Amino acid sequence: MRAILMTRPHALRASLLCTLLAAAGLAPAVDAQAGQPSVQTAPGALPRVSLTAGRSTVLNVDFDITRIAVTNPAIADAVVVAPREILIDGKAQGTISLIVWGDGRRTQYDLVVDMPVTQLQQQLRNLFPGEDIEVTINEEATTLSGRVSSNEVMLKAGEIAEKTSSKQKVINLLQVPGGIDTQQVLLQVRFAEVNRQALSEAGVSFFTGASGYKDWIGRATTQQFPAPDFEPDRLTFSDYLNLFVFNTKYNVGGLLKALQTRGYLQSLAEPNLIAYNGREASFLAGGEVPVPIVQGGGNSSAVSVIYKEFGIRLTFTPTIAGDMIRLHVKPEVSTLDFANGVTLSGFRIPALQTRRAETDIELRDGQSFAIAGLMNNVTQTDRSMIPVLGSLPIIGNLFKSKAARQAKTELMVLITPRLVKPLDPDEVPSLPTDPTQFIDNLDEAGSRLQGGAGTIDAPNADPAER
Repeated sequence: MRAILMTRPHALRASLLCTLLAAAGLAPAVDAQAGQPSVQTAPGALPRVSLTAGRSTVLNVDFDITRIAVTNPAIADAVVVAPREILIDGKAQGTISLIVWGDGRRTQYDLVVDMPVTQLQQQLRNLFPGEDIEVTINEEATTLSGRVSSNEVMLKAGEIAEKTSSKQKVINLLQVPGGIDTQQVLLQVRFAEVNRQALSEAGVSFFTGASGYKDWIGRATTQQFPAPDFEPDRLTFSDYLNLFVFNTKYNVGGLLKALQTRGYLQSLAEPNLIAYNGREASFLAGGEVPVPIVQGGGNSSAVSVIYKEFGIRLTFTPTIAGDMIRLHVKPEVSTLDFANGVTLSGFRIPALQTRRAETDIELRDGQSFAIAGLMNNVTQTDRSMIPVLGSLPIIGNLFKSKAARQAKTELMVLITPRLVKPLDPDEVPSLPTDPTQFIDNLDEAGSRLQGGAGTIDAPNADPAER
């Protein structure tokens, strides 16, 4: 506590000095309110003097001052400039006490120092005149409070605060007319995926038996489909394909590959997820595939396993703006693709086919929006032929092979946000249970038990051993 003692002669000299400085135009700068500071007195409370950090005010009392004291000069300082006037300088935000002694009297005041208007608040006032926007800055975050006229003003003010504020966290507490007091958002999502596949393969291979035909051994194949291998006194077949023909009289045979495949897949998932205002929530319906990772090298190498997630994933962040909901949505659908996988140290590692979308949308409670057009069309055609023979007219088709594959995948995501509130105990609906009793009443079951409680089933002890 800082105390200043002033006797009457010193007070007169200080008053004369202040008068001379004022006449010379060298008086200290005092706020416009210095003529009469705002002193508020609540019933049963100390008088309260309010000022802003970096500004000054003059406090008038109705008695001659002999001594003053302040509890923390770092927040506000005071000096006696006249027998009945005290100059108060605000330095930092806070509340301290000012004690004034006079002719047999003592008065105590509460000095409340507020922070000055920040640059951000001044900028918001210039951009949105007439809006009640208050900015509070502390060590951890910037807080916006007050009432504004529309959702657009509220969101724009929050964006400006995030871009211009030095704090990483901005808390937007601005209220709009017609706003809803709930802070939870239920997101209803429907994933619909349609997958169509078609495969067509055609090819033929000719060969002779292991002993040949008239001392001739031969085989004709495009190598696109498996053909028999010659070994001493026998043939080895890895695949008989669709049609296998062999003439034992002439010891000549053929393998025919003629296959058509069509597939149709339709999947539908409807996850529901609840998130708090401004917080991210995620959902995954799928699984994890292990992937071995080789670490180190040489004799000190080790294999570790990490897991990659796949399936239907949804990540979203809601922002409630009155009766509007702003969503940052990131839906994703991934499946295992063994056809494009790799083999590592004997492990078959599948690839992942992923369809992902990320967007920002704004809509009202109960409205829906769709993310469509996530299509993937794949067409692949492989042709092989034996040179010269494959170019012959008519019979040249016997020395050609073909494999055609088509795949079409389409994904649509339909999203509906809803503002929700928790249910009271009397609002909880009944569960869809079966009224039939399938477990006997515990009291009835206990009445049918034989024996007394706490009995230990053991052989009786020999009386001689007691």
